[in-house]
Amino acid sequence: MQYTTLGRTGLEVSVAGLGCGGHSRLGLGTGHDHAHAERIVDAALDLGINFIDTAHAYGTERVVGNALRGRRAQAIVSTKASPGWAEERIDAAGLRTSLEQSLRRLDTDYVDVFHLHGVMPDQYDYCLAELVPELLRQRDAGKVRFLGITERFVSDTRHAMLARALADDCFDVVMVGFNLLNPSARRTMFPATTAHAVGTLIMFAVRRALSSPTGIREVVDQLIAEGVIDAHAVDAADPLGFVAAHPEIASVIEAAYRFCRHEPGADVILTGTGSIKHLEENVRSILAPPLPTDVAAGLERLFGAVDSVSGN
Repeated sequence: MQYTTLGRTGLEVSVAGLGCGGHSRLGLGTGHDHAHAERIVDAALDLGINFIDTAHAYGTERVVGNALRGRRAQAIVSTKASPGWAEERIDAAGLRTSLEQSLRRLDTDYVDVFHLHGVMPDQYDYCLAELVPELLRQRDAGKVRFLGITERFVSDTRHAMLARALADDCFDVVMVGFNLLNPSARRTMFPATTAHAVGTLIMFAVRRALSSPTGIREVVDQLIAEGVIDAHAVDAADPLGFVAAHPEIASVIEAAYRFCRHEPGADVILTGTGSIKHLEENVRSILAPPLPTDVAAGLERLFGAVDSVSGN
């Protein structure tokens, strides 16, 4: 495993992080039981992964807590609470209750990073005024070490919320969507996270569009229709064929992870999985060398200006 420093937190984190949400949710989303999910967490630790990201909404906090019994010191744990919407917004007391429940499920006295989860631009003012002060109180009480915030990349593909959060500079860690189909964080996010020494967790490195030839074609067709990609500059039938055919690249999935891993400003590349074998494959991809320069240049020509899709 390779390690890096997570911004101003000073935490030494594995460049591959175990994401416990997404479609698989450690296998719970595909019909497996808690024992199966706990074995995946154990395997991740054995591979040298020390960053584990979960959330109340994922339903995997208890799995992580059970798997970390006797190994808590090996792990840097990240979890989250959603601010909610309209009349269902949580207030400071509700956030405090959510944190306490997460701590019980995780069977720990503290979390290393506690995020406001999936915050949209129109939720941000409320979060800043109502919830951040409570997070600071919980940090002072020793229940949270560092403050984080995650964007809703599916809807906020241009990172409008995170731009505001980084300008306010009250979060130590951010979770940002970034992939080879939408590398806009390269221009709009990473210069700011680097300037403020904010740690970055990369989500959406691989989503449906990058794990399905049909998904890739659909995204490229959309981008051509929007005028973002020149139809004459891409093979619409096999847009990433030049990536998959390269002798130094095993697959598009591997290329997608390598693309994110070696981006300046990207700290932890999150990978979700429902099997140990798949986890091992993803870790090998994340630890592989940078993409060949000709492939990187080709991806930049095609997708460098894209900021309207998430790849989901």
